[in-house]
Amino acid sequence: MIQYLLFDFDGTLVDSKEAFLAGFNQLAAREGFKPILPEEVPYLRTLTIAQRAQYLNFPLYKLPFFTLRFYRLYKQQLSTVTLFPGIKELLQSLAEKGVQPVILSSNSESIIREFLQRQGITAVRDVLTSSRIFGKDKLLNRFLKAKKLAPAQVLYVGDELRDILACQKCGIKVAWVSWGYDAWEVVQPAHPDYVLHTPQQLLEIL
Repeated sequence: MIQYLLFDFDGTLVDSKEAFLAGFNQLAAREGFKPILPEEVPYLRTLTIAQRAQYLNFPLYKLPFFTLRFYRLYKQQLSTVTLFPGIKELLQSLAEKGVQPVILSSNSESIIREFLQRQGITAVRDVLTSSRIFGKDKLLNRFLKAKKLAPAQVLYVGDELRDILACQKCGIKVAWVSWGYDAWEVVQPAHPDYVLHTPQQLLEIL
């Protein structure tokens, strides 16, 4: 029986495209990357992270050095970040069903908690973060160990290929959401366990 639902933040719970574009493009102007035009976003969704980095002339190996600076810029745009339709109601429904929603993200914990407070969301208690873009499997394993859970007792909900691959390393089932950053053609080869087109579909899995 599923006891915890682990949610990615950006692209899953919240629409943060404006904040992401603003933060990335400010870095791009300073560091010489190719800026992202709004009309390029649909195309970029069809690329893997490595392909996006190549397209944008972004040195992927420098990602850890830019993460902190990026989220400082992102935080300045926090007012543009919004919940996807139906998410707030979903989180409340989960709490009423006795399923604990948890956020597990590569975003900053302080940013996420400030956003939750602004939105009046009290159903989420645990916010777990890692600055390592590809380190979610370690975070997942630490969560399982800390809560003394078997992988079958949790379900991860995310929008990116890296979410799916991290869960597969840990034996955790994953639900991919179609409204996020990665398009279906990117994640399809990884075969997510569930495909969601609306937040309410998640309740049908439980």
